[in-house]
Amino acid sequence: MSTVSEHVAQTLARHVDNVFGVMGNGNAAFLDGLERATSARFTAVRHEAGAVVAADAYYRSCGRLAAATATYGAGFTNTLTPLAEAVQARVPLVLVVGDEPTAGARPWDVDQIALASAVGARTYTVSRADPAVTTTIAIEHALSFGRPAVIAIPYDVGTLDAGELPPATEAGAPSRVAPSSPFAQSTMDEIAAALVAAHRPFLLAGRGAWLADAGPALSRIADLAGAVTGSSALGRGIFERPEFDIGVVGGFGAEGAMALVREADVVVVFGASLNQFTMRFGDLFAPGTAVFQVDVAQSATHEHVAGFVRGDAALVGEAIAERLAASGVTPSGWRETIDVERLGEREQGDQLAADGRLDPRSVAVRIGELLPSNRVVVSDGGHFIGWANMYWPIASPDRMHMVGTAFQAIGLGWPSVAGAAIAKPDSTVVLTTGDGGGLMALADLETAVRVAGGRGMAVVWNDAAYSAEVNVYGSKGYALGPMLIPEVDFAALATGVGAEGVVVRYLGDLDRLGTWAAEDAGTRSFLVLDCRVSGAVVAPYQEEIMRAGSR
Repeated sequence: MSTVSEHVAQTLARHVDNVFGVMGNGNAAFLDGLERATSARFTAVRHEAGAVVAADAYYRSCGRLAAATATYGAGFTNTLTPLAEAVQARVPLVLVVGDEPTAGARPWDVDQIALASAVGARTYTVSRADPAVTTTIAIEHALSFGRPAVIAIPYDVGTLDAGELPPATEAGAPSRVAPSSPFAQSTMDEIAAALVAAHRPFLLAGRGAWLADAGPALSRIADLAGAVTGSSALGRGIFERPEFDIGVVGGFGAEGAMALVREADVVVVFGASLNQFTMRFGDLFAPGTAVFQVDVAQSATHEHVAGFVRGDAALVGEAIAERLAASGVTPSGWRETIDVERLGEREQGDQLAADGRLDPRSVAVRIGELLPSNRVVVSDGGHFIGWANMYWPIASPDRMHMVGTAFQAIGLGWPSVAGAAIAKPDSTVVLTTGDGGGLMALADLETAVRVAGGRGMAVVWNDAAYSAEVNVYGSKGYALGPMLIPEVDFAALATGVGAEGVVVRYLGDLDRLGTWAAEDAGTRSFLVLDCRVSGAVVAPYQEEIMRAGSR
């Protein structure tokens, strides 16, 4: 006898190597089938939200599909926030859950299909007749649309005999959007002509360009046109010539570099959504700049875009590069006149802020000097996201992940470590989190320590507050009480689950990071740096938000 749950597990294991989850009544038979009959690796997390987060971080780190699993009811509803994040960040994953019996809902059942639909995820409910086919369709949906798909196993169906497992069927690979229409061809002609005539061309790439493997094509365009390059926060490291790359643009960008962007006369954007933070609330480009965008979205994503091509960033980039090469374009010469290092200068901060706590800028600078070079950074959400993005170099877009920012969620940090650690087994995983989000996800501190071990560490920006709220609403005179957090000893919490915790009150306390980084990963423990920083130092991107809110 081969059950419905075993069919789901074995079919899923043909397409994924890793499953993250929490076992419960609704998915016990599925997990039993996964463990007994497949080679897929199951990693237990301690909260159902962490299952989806870990699968999300796994995909962002290595580009391969992962799965999450939870039971029905309360187990499923715990997954909704990270499920919404994965939808909005366009991260494919599969979530296998139990569901109400086909005989009818029990008192504790909820309409899970409606809840998943409300956050943008489609549900595929398996039956006794075709569980393997349904599972394959769900996987294909996730891959084709770049979105999470939910596989629901009704409680009274999971253990029914489903017969022999049918032969393997490959899930269809996502198709690349080719710019084949006459309108797209005409706009690409226009972009090439604009780059040929440009005096100060600028190329901006985002995560979409990385996913399309567009780096070589875009670097070729930059060389042909003599363009300065930059990226969104999730696209850093995509261009091949760092000497002409100003790094991250938008709220995380250095002021000198952002002033240079406003000098550009032609801008071409590849695979970046041009959200309010990247666009500095509309102030990134100067009026009169010709802005073109290439993306798989249905239309331009910002009102400042003058010309739009819907298409795969690599395919469009290659087509534009060919046009430039055929035109005999002469490089503008603009990028040879700039000093990228000087433009990237940022405020370093003093050791201590006026309130006697550490200046987070000086902490970020020192940590950036000490971190292992072969690293992946995963970031929770909160005010502190500016520090890692501004002060820590990133080698490539698959080594910096902000799980939560698409949905503006916090509390998804600790389980991100598990997904990234399994995806990048030769790298050190570095979590950057705040005390608010760190406490919210505390159950999976244990998961991070257990899975990553000595290949993982965390920086907790501990300012005893929800600082984003203090900055935005405290400045408006709102009562501060609800925005404050009693100072928590994260170093002690970390020690309790087998990590090494270090309270950092002075920059010298960070020396332990230097010695830890030099130790063998197989012998050292997970390291948690509990950095007691000042909340009075406001990140520049947060100041932009505050200014935009006062307009």
